[in-house]
Amino acid sequence: MNSRILQNTMRFTRRHALKTVALVATGTAIGIRARSQQQVDNPDAEKIRAKLQAIPMDQKVNLTNDEWRKILTPEQYRVMREAGTEAAFCNAYWNHHGKGRYHCAACDNLIFDAATKFDSGTGWPSFFEPVKGSVTTVRDTSYGMIRDEVRCARCDSHLGHVFDDGPPPTGLRYCMNSVSLKFVPEK
Repeated sequence: MNSRILQNTMRFTRRHALKTVALVATGTAIGIRARSQQQVDNPDAEKIRAKLQAIPMDQKVNLTNDEWRKILTPEQYRVMREAGTEAAFCNAYWNHHGKGRYHCAACDNLIFDAATKFDSGTGWPSFFEPVKGSVTTVRDTSYGMIRDEVRCARCDSHLGHVFDDGPPPTGLRYCMNSVSLKFVPEK
């Protein structure tokens, strides 16, 4: 292939990739606004949130699927209650570097300290260690793979998966979905 054709092809590919990322980001922002509005318009959501906040942090949370649907966005419900996965490289925390803590987006359980976050290159937020007692793991054999699913110890919501290819000191990579997490900045 001559160099001029190769350069034009590379320019087109880069331009196409940038436009795709811009469209995905715009669509995501519009979707987030629409989902947030949907939650605001739900009169039962505040009652359910008050019920959830009344449960002491050291106790298990047991809401019905209908109650979870009323307080989670459709994407959060799909990921957290149906063990879905969000897209890589276009989620809120994959490239987030703030100091603070990450809580479960469903029940506010403290899950990770930002000091344990690292760049795994996977496109999802990754951590080498959760807060002690904050998560449980369950063997996941879906999609023809054997993995360890990570769930919130308090509300049993799906957070992501853990792999044994992380950095020291644990050697673990907790690969999480951003929609399953809520970042609380350090004060």
